[in-house]
Amino acid sequence: MNPAFHSWAAFFAMGGYAFYVWLAAAVTLLSLFSLWGYTWWQHKQLFADIQRRQARELRIRQANQTQHSARSQEKQQ
Repeated sequence: MNPAFHSWAAFFAMGGYAFYVWLAAAVTLLSLFSLWGYTWWQHKQLFADIQRRQARELRIRQANQTQHSARSQEKQQ
């Protein structure tokens, strides 16, 4: 089996097409890392939103229970 390139310099030169090959590789990697970062950021935002909603619902339930118990006490008096 013969190697495609005989030296590292030949590998990096890519047969004279190095600019296009490495530019394409860089754009691809930049796009993938950007997509990964955006997805990770959205994941964090989604979980923060879920936590805020759950905390709000808990506060609403507690407030309703407090009002209900206050009304019950008023009726007993």
